[in-house]
Amino acid sequence: MNASQTPRDSKSGNASLSTAKTGGVPVATETLMIRLPLCITLLLCAFLSSAFAAEPAHDANLVARGRYLSVVGGCNDCHTDGFAPSGGKTPEAEWLTGSQLGFAGAWGTTYPSNLRHRIGAMDLATWKAYARTLTTRPPMPYWALNTMSETDLEALWSFVHSLGPAGTPAPAALPPGKEANGPVVRFPAPPPESASKH
Repeated sequence: MNASQTPRDSKSGNASLSTAKTGGVPVATETLMIRLPLCITLLLCAFLSSAFAAEPAHDANLVARGRYLSVVGGCNDCHTDGFAPSGGKTPEAEWLTGSQLGFAGAWGTTYPSNLRHRIGAMDLATWKAYARTLTTRPPMPYWALNTMSETDLEALWSFVHSLGPAGTPAPAALPPGKEANGPVVRFPAPPPESASKH
């Protein structure tokens, strides 16, 4: 057999898998090299589609209600840097990303958490259970959250999820007696009980 001839299968006489047309690459290998990237692409598309489908579009009415609650409930006053000093004019893209401003008192120093991270990481059922049982240190009025209606909790969750994640985590709370490195709002100790009766 000269160099120009195609190798034949000894039994059938058909051209073998390693034909001259493939430049020495077996046909099966060449086919796999073509199909593998296509398969990977299809699998990736399927994964991304399912990932996006896992987070359904939020009801526009619930999102609007949640936005309203975050304003009238004072959530932004602590959980959005500069909201109160700006008269509520902080861009919505910056809302509820937490604050580096601490609140110091007899309880130590607490920092308003990044709600876009905290609530954003919860599904609705987890958020409702969290809101119903939360107790924490001042100045967070957790009792107001504990008594919210089911619809209002759903609305607040929908609004926060519609904003998406942003910002960085707030600093960790400090115990009593440990001074904060950054700025704080200091709450004075309550007056002695005897003095408050006069």
